[in-house]
Amino acid sequence: MTVLKRYVLRLFISLKYITANVVDRNNGRIVATASTVEHSIKNSLECGRSCNAKAASVVGEVLAMRLKVEGLEQGQGRGIHVDVNKEVEKKGFRNRTKIWAIVNALKNNGVKLILQDNDDNTSGPSF
Repeated sequence: MTVLKRYVLRLFISLKYITANVVDRNNGRIVATASTVEHSIKNSLECGRSCNAKAASVVGEVLAMRLKVEGLEQGQGRGIHVDVNKEVEKKGFRNRTKIWAIVNALKNNGVKLILQDNDDNTSGPSF
């Protein structure tokens, strides 16, 4: 059975900045975003040359707040999909703490997340 993944969490992590977007896949529109580039977030952090897990957690909290304002914290009943393994593969193994910090901040602030499993992933063992 195929699950409709309407809302998907996308992460962009560089050496200096972290951005998290929730994308509506039906029309390709970003429904909510949060980033350490924003002055309101940047001024409350001491990122310096590299953003850490604390900065990622703040990004997750701000994104959760913006999703609640939009009324999408439940993803219209279906939840917001995130494939953590895919994000870790794309961003590199050293960024996994930042990725999990964002995911945990969203969960702790009442956002319904659906974590994806890679059933068809044969590159590594499944636990």
